[in-house]
Amino acid sequence: MSTMTGSQVEQLDDDDDDDRPWWRSPSVLIPIGSGVAFAAGLVCEWTGADLAALVLFWIGLLLGASTFVPGALRKLFTRGKLGIGLLMTISAVGAVILGYVEEAAALAFLYSIAEALEDKAMDRARAGLRALLKLVPETALVKRGDATAEVEAKELRVGDLLVIRPGERIATDGIVRVGHSSLDTSAITGESIPVEVEPGDAVSAGSINTSGVLEVEATADGTDNSLTTIVELVEQAQAEKGDRARLADRIARPLVPGVMILAVLVALLGSLLTGDVELWITRALVVLVAASPCALAIAVPVTVVSAIGAASKFGVVVKSGAAFERFGGIRHLAVDKTGTLTRNEPTVSRVVTTDDASEDEVLAWAASLEAHSTHPLAAAITNAVRQPPTAQEVTETAGHGITGTLDGSRLAVGSPRWLDAGTLAGEVETMESEGMTVVIVHREGVPVGAVGVRDELRPEVPDVIATLLKRGVGVTMLTGDNARTAAALAAQAGITDVRAELRPEDKATAVTELSKSQPTAMIGDGINDAPALAAADLGIAMGAKGADAAIESADVAFTGHDLRLIPQALAHARRGRSIINQNVVLSILIIAALLPLAILGVLGLAAVVLVHEIAEVVVILNGLRAARRRNA
Repeated sequence: MSTMTGSQVEQLDDDDDDDRPWWRSPSVLIPIGSGVAFAAGLVCEWTGADLAALVLFWIGLLLGASTFVPGALRKLFTRGKLGIGLLMTISAVGAVILGYVEEAAALAFLYSIAEALEDKAMDRARAGLRALLKLVPETALVKRGDATAEVEAKELRVGDLLVIRPGERIATDGIVRVGHSSLDTSAITGESIPVEVEPGDAVSAGSINTSGVLEVEATADGTDNSLTTIVELVEQAQAEKGDRARLADRIARPLVPGVMILAVLVALLGSLLTGDVELWITRALVVLVAASPCALAIAVPVTVVSAIGAASKFGVVVKSGAAFERFGGIRHLAVDKTGTLTRNEPTVSRVVTTDDASEDEVLAWAASLEAHSTHPLAAAITNAVRQPPTAQEVTETAGHGITGTLDGSRLAVGSPRWLDAGTLAGEVETMESEGMTVVIVHREGVPVGAVGVRDELRPEVPDVIATLLKRGVGVTMLTGDNARTAAALAAQAGITDVRAELRPEDKATAVTELSKSQPTAMIGDGINDAPALAAADLGIAMGAKGADAAIESADVAFTGHDLRLIPQALAHARRGRSIINQNVVLSILIIAALLPLAILGVLGLAAVVLVHEIAEVVVILNGLRAARRRNA
């Protein structure tokens, strides 16, 4: 997975430093200057100072046009792109040619001020991203020998030993080596309960140490940690537009030439039928403005960016606008079991062996291999052995198991679906029926033992599943575990559709099948979930510090592991989608209403421009409602 470089982090810091109040921002001051000149021109016109009015109208026109005309022409000549700005440019030029400088100035001012409002709305939505970077302290205290030195956070490297005093934030990801304390992670994960940590526990950048002094060994550079990963994902989400956010551009491609043809027809046919050339050329110009999808161009991006920024504040990172829009349409959820529905704190419950090995030997052999695995169950086995021996030539096969060599003997540890249980088959079946996940241990190709591991269901799962079902979201459990264990856990959770003993490719196939009938999201956190996350309409990675393959394959990442985020995030996405639909419908209705009124001459150029820009302000304000968080 890509990570932010030091220069990227510095650039974001610079962007934050460059933020200015609106009265010092050129993007706002120029449209305001245009509006002031236009208003002053109206006053002069009303008082009879026609020359002064004309000069002021020209000033207002040039100021307003400077914010969008250069960009429109650049897109036309460099990329051949026909955009909304070009339509506005053509309309303003036509108005000037006909002597309607006042109307052209009004058009330029209102369009430029609406664009400025959009920019400020985007800046407001991005405030959460810049706030995330502020969670990282500028400096950190590093222990070197018996002495400590203060260094810049961006200079931290893997292996540095950080000293974290009470009240201080952790500058990068690491593992506690010395000390016991509790951490406030609410700013990162949204979880309000402090997390107790002790030697061996992993800690995240941005967490606040609330009590004792900790010594933390850095596992990530200062510019390459879980927090900068989250920032990068949010930045990516704000840079990309969703399918509907591109709708205005897709409409503009055929609309611009189509409207120009319509305007030519209006001018020609009207002039031929009535003989009043100036009247019908004026109406043709009004048609050009009336058909501009100005509100549509602004409505969706503002809503999407506002909603994504709000979601990041309660622990939901959406990687693109398109993903956010799909999120709002999800009607079914496929859920991985291990580490998602369960606590991800498995413990060894039982060990059975053949006559060829003892329980301690079987556990030691299994731990020597599992120490190299990223699977959540591996930690339970390694934690059960004080000092696991070190195996060589270790290879992991996702969804099956792991192999390696220890003291010249070939070992294999894996699922009973992959490794034969031999004479232990009966005891394995019994353990599975009791809700344990069982791994078989082979030595030189012969079964020598079986380890039963139990991972309890997360306490919030039954309520979360009940809430989802109540809201019409179906739930399916997908797991590589045995059917008996999966069924036992699913019954506790309230899930009736259980698909067990699945390999990674089987999970992807199951998700594809579910997606054919209704929009389906897949939620998981491991390497073996990556194919299913990619195959789903929407992939959700559980925990932004999960397996890189899972996060890379997913469209959404939860920074914490509290499953109550699922209904909350779904409700937020559905509300955002509803606001998008409102804005799209309103924008299209405005175009549909203005076109005939412009052709018939009911509305003049200034009136059409005014209606468009009022509509833009309305959809911007409506879109900003998506930034408000509501409890699920």
